[in-house]
Amino acid sequence: MSMALLSLGAFTVFFVAQMWLNILFTVYLLLVLCQFAALNIYMLGPEKLTGRPLQILYKLLYASSFLVIPTFFFIFSGLVSQYHVNIPDSIDASNIPVSKILPEEHTVVYNTGTAYIIFPEYTSIDLVCKDRPKKSDESITWCSGAAFQHAVSIGFTHENIEGDHASGGQLYKSPHHKNAYAAFTFSEGDFSFEFDNEAEAIKGCAAKGGSGFMQFGLIRDRASVMNFDRPRSRCYRALAELNGNICIIDTARMMHFNEFMSELQRLGVTNAVYMDMGAGWNYSWYRNAAGKVVTLFGLPVPWSHNWVVFRK
Repeated sequence: MSMALLSLGAFTVFFVAQMWLNILFTVYLLLVLCQFAALNIYMLGPEKLTGRPLQILYKLLYASSFLVIPTFFFIFSGLVSQYHVNIPDSIDASNIPVSKILPEEHTVVYNTGTAYIIFPEYTSIDLVCKDRPKKSDESITWCSGAAFQHAVSIGFTHENIEGDHASGGQLYKSPHHKNAYAAFTFSEGDFSFEFDNEAEAIKGCAAKGGSGFMQFGLIRDRASVMNFDRPRSRCYRALAELNGNICIIDTARMMHFNEFMSELQRLGVTNAVYMDMGAGWNYSWYRNAAGKVVTLFGLPVPWSHNWVVFRK
């Protein structure tokens, strides 16, 4: 009975937290059904089962209870990973004029009370695909998920990354594209946001040996261009241009999407693209001024395969 209730609780958390992964949804639902089937047989009396096939089936259903506890902890970790950690060494920017929120020689984080504004120290910005960047790589000052992936897959293919993208000067075409996508590129020491000819922007970036990817456009020339919404409170992230500088803007707490957009516009963000913040996909960390890695969302999942990386 305990395993049946725990499996139901885990599935409920998975559903409520909107961890929309179709494969896992089916697996977890089957686990719940197996637990309740085993519980019903147990309460009716397994000795009443006639025939070896039914007895073997009951043993298999009963044995599936060993999967409940690790499943519960995985789902619980996914839920917790959607909450942003506090950044104690951030600068209180609640009374700082927005025009004074600027990068420094080292990675710096500002806290407006509503959002964290992170300016990583960098000389280059890369799109890393397939192998997750290592925290032991001391050149990396920021790492987070970048483009959407079309399907949940353990194996990696560039075709599964939504939108054309460039990595290390190599262009990769994608069959998956949405009209609401904008392009972020970095080449020859400069970053750029493109909202009209995003495919050409990625192609031109690759030709210059740079990197870039596509994501939903949020802010263009200080005006909202997003045409989608998120129906519930959660943490959000944007890759943005603020005061002429590239930065990452994270919500400092759970909030509704329109509240996040209001904060971006209050700050006077020039351009911004959406950065996915779903469980597992929001794996992210940065290296602070002291060289210590600060993990923001720490649940890496094996089906996440591309990241935007700032390097000093």
